[in-house]
Amino acid sequence: MARRSKSSSRWLQEHFSDRFVKKAQAEGWRSRAVFKLEEADRREKLLRPGMTVIDLGAAPGAWSQYARRRVGSTGRIVASDILPMDSLSGVEFVQGDFREESVISQLLEKLGGQQADVLLSDMAPNLSGMDAIDQPRAMYLGELALDLCERVLKPGGSALIKVFQGAGFQELVTAARARFARVRFLKPEASRARSAEMYLLATERRMV
Repeated sequence: MARRSKSSSRWLQEHFSDRFVKKAQAEGWRSRAVFKLEEADRREKLLRPGMTVIDLGAAPGAWSQYARRRVGSTGRIVASDILPMDSLSGVEFVQGDFREESVISQLLEKLGGQQADVLLSDMAPNLSGMDAIDQPRAMYLGELALDLCERVLKPGGSALIKVFQGAGFQELVTAARARFARVRFLKPEASRARSAEMYLLATERRMV
């Protein structure tokens, strides 16, 4: 049997001793990531009953799980990920690579012409550990999420998008400010301190 590397063993030890992992397991959430969205929602009042929400990079489903509870039976959740996701009651799911127009078309088909109130994106590329490769990939996903806002968000709608500081970051911020009245950044407590991730919160989508 192959031995684990020191780094992977350290990650596993850290993961299973993580208080957010333990809390997620105790409360029945699919991953610790739920607490990033929960904090943003608590602070910014993002989600309300009856809303239509798009969740990108959804697997394993914790954000969709939380959003489903918040929007209630009168709301809708349309989720997507390149990875498979176990079904969730009340969540419509599209599996595929969001970088492909065919996947975006499937999302739009699910919406059936309905506009969304909130777009959530926890998408991130598979990391190689090389910033020159990882950063452009991450920024591209952020740009795609922001572009989708123009196609599906209601005027006045909001977006919460994972971003990484580095090359292309300022350009993404500038693009967000052109489309939304308010743009700010969150670093939820559940985001690991060493991670470069943060969340761009854009609210009050401008009328086009």
